[in-house]
Amino acid sequence: MKADNTEYDLMTIDVGERLRILREERGLSMRSLARASGLSTNALSMIERGRTSPSVSTLVKLAGALGAPVTAFFRAEPERTNIVFRKSNNRRKMAFPAGVWEGLGGEAFEGLVEPFVLNLEPGGSSGEHEMIHTGHEFVLCLEGVIDYGVEGLNYRLEPGDSLLFAAHLRHNWANPGPGIARAAIVLSAFEQGERPSEFHIAAGRPPEEE
Repeated sequence: MKADNTEYDLMTIDVGERLRILREERGLSMRSLARASGLSTNALSMIERGRTSPSVSTLVKLAGALGAPVTAFFRAEPERTNIVFRKSNNRRKMAFPAGVWEGLGGEAFEGLVEPFVLNLEPGGSSGEHEMIHTGHEFVLCLEGVIDYGVEGLNYRLEPGDSLLFAAHLRHNWANPGPGIARAAIVLSAFEQGERPSEFHIAAGRPPEEE
C-alpha cells in the first residue's frame, strides 16, 4: 500500500529464474514471449539474467502473455506442515495491481484452507472478469468498505460484516470508498493442488487514474 513501508519478502525470490522456468514450461522462445507481452527481447533477457527487477506492471504483462497468475513468479514451495504459526510482523506479503496480499499461513499448511488478508487501494477492483474456483469463500471486512458481487447480487461489507458463499458462484470485488479497505478472507475445501488465492491476486485491477 502507498502508506506501508514494509519490505515485502518477494524481493528474496529469483523472479528472473521463475520467468525462465514458466517460459520454458510453455515452450515459448524469448522472442515469442516478447512479442506476446509487448516487451523487448533485451528487456526479457535482462530480467531472466537478474540484471534488472521488473515492475508490477511489467509482471502483469508477462503473466497475461504466459497465461499465469502474477503469483506464479513468486511461488517458492515451502515445506508444508499441519501446524503453522505466524507473527503479525512476519507474514508473507505480495504487492499486486490493486493492493497488497498478506498470507496468514495457508501457503505453508498441508490442509485445504487458505486464509489471507486483502488490502485494497481506493478504487481497486478485481477487474472486468468474474472469478470462479472450487471450495468455499468466507470474507470478513476489517476496514473501509468492500463491494462483493456474487452471481449478480451485490453485498456491501463494512467493518465487522461478513459473507460466506460457494466459490463456484461467479464473484468479484471492489473498493468503492475513498480510503484503504482490508478484509480477512478464508478459502477452504478446494481441490487438491489448486491455489485459489491466486485468482484474487491475478484478477486485481489498479484504481483508475483521473
